[in-house]
Amino acid sequence: MNLNQMSLHSAADGIASRRFGSEELVRDCLDRIAAREDKVRAFAHCDPEAAIAAARRADQGGSARGPLHGVPIAIKDNIDTQDMPTEYNSAIYPGHRPSRDAACVAKLRDAGAIILGKTKTSEFAHLTPADTANPHDVSRTPGGSSSGSAAAVADFMVPAALGTQTGGSTIRPASYCGVYGYKPSYRRIDTRGVKSLSVSFDTVGIIARAIDDIVLLDRVLAPSQDPVASPARPLRIAYCETPFWTETKPETRAALSQAAHALASHGLVVEPLSLSPEFTAINAGFFTLVAVEASWSLAAELANHPELLSAQFRDFVEMGRAVDPDVVQQMRAGLLSCALEIDRAFESFDVILTPAAPGEPDPGNGLGNNEFNRIWTMLQVPCLTIPGFVGPNGMPVGIQLVARRGADRLLLEHGRAVAEIVYDDRAHRWPSN
Repeated sequence: MNLNQMSLHSAADGIASRRFGSEELVRDCLDRIAAREDKVRAFAHCDPEAAIAAARRADQGGSARGPLHGVPIAIKDNIDTQDMPTEYNSAIYPGHRPSRDAACVAKLRDAGAIILGKTKTSEFAHLTPADTANPHDVSRTPGGSSSGSAAAVADFMVPAALGTQTGGSTIRPASYCGVYGYKPSYRRIDTRGVKSLSVSFDTVGIIARAIDDIVLLDRVLAPSQDPVASPARPLRIAYCETPFWTETKPETRAALSQAAHALASHGLVVEPLSLSPEFTAINAGFFTLVAVEASWSLAAELANHPELLSAQFRDFVEMGRAVDPDVVQQMRAGLLSCALEIDRAFESFDVILTPAAPGEPDPGNGLGNNEFNRIWTMLQVPCLTIPGFVGPNGMPVGIQLVARRGADRLLLEHGRAVAEIVYDDRAHRWPSN
């Protein structure tokens, strides 16, 4: 196996035990990028010479700097990096160099990670997509807005990458690309230095090929002491189709059904959960709330460079400026009601099993439907994409687990247990890469 195919935690162990060096790993990743980037188009910026120089310094540094010593990680291009351009996929910011790293990037560097490059995003991580292709079938979308991060990880260009999520921008592309995606609880990972779109929902996410990689990165980025002990009883899982079930395709319905059956057959408690009509209302209001907050966070860009915004994005921000404040307050009241309802549900369940995306990725490079992500992002709860299913066109299909806000470590622990069962019982094999 080439080193670039290793999981992040295995790569970190290999470097720490000196079975191989950081430079060997980084060179394998760069070779993969050189071989595939013209098709996948995952990176907005990658400097091979700088990456190799950083890897050599890691190898020559003696003792390990931290748990990620010498391991390459990619960063979504709406997250600031001091030594690389951060352009937000915007014509306003060509060659833009931030004065400092985002807080999450600084933590990765402090843990010894090597920042391999910046991955492509839609314009300001929202509507206008990047040109990134799905590595399983380059005629299809990897999903957005963390398109480059998901594609780079799925194509073995890098072991893991940071993304962000305001609606479904980590969970959905992870499903489309057949990898793990983790959207933590709101503000669990410091968002300073992330270009703001919607201050109430913006969340730094993690994309990787193994759940242990996400656990490792979560410990680096959010070294909190939230509980991790599993209950001394069978895991209780709420099977939630959500009010948007008509948006699902047969492959997602099959994946959820197969997963629920496998979990129940292994002794886990799986029971249905229905959501009140209020969830349909807050889902419908999502774009209005984001538009309002985007009109604040991007006011300078709209005022000074309106001609350099895409027409779609400009119209979206201007729509936000026109929303009546009373409408916003009504939506926030609905959000509070839904948050209380979900919190009550978690008195009976440990996690919620629900769709990650409507189905396989669509042809083209559109962002994809985030119908099954918005409500959870708005409720600020942690979410996890678990891959393992394949649709009729041989493309990945994931499932999603959701936990109570603040129960991130428990979500990851339960996610590992669920993934082991799903992988043992899945009916399909992965497509060849």
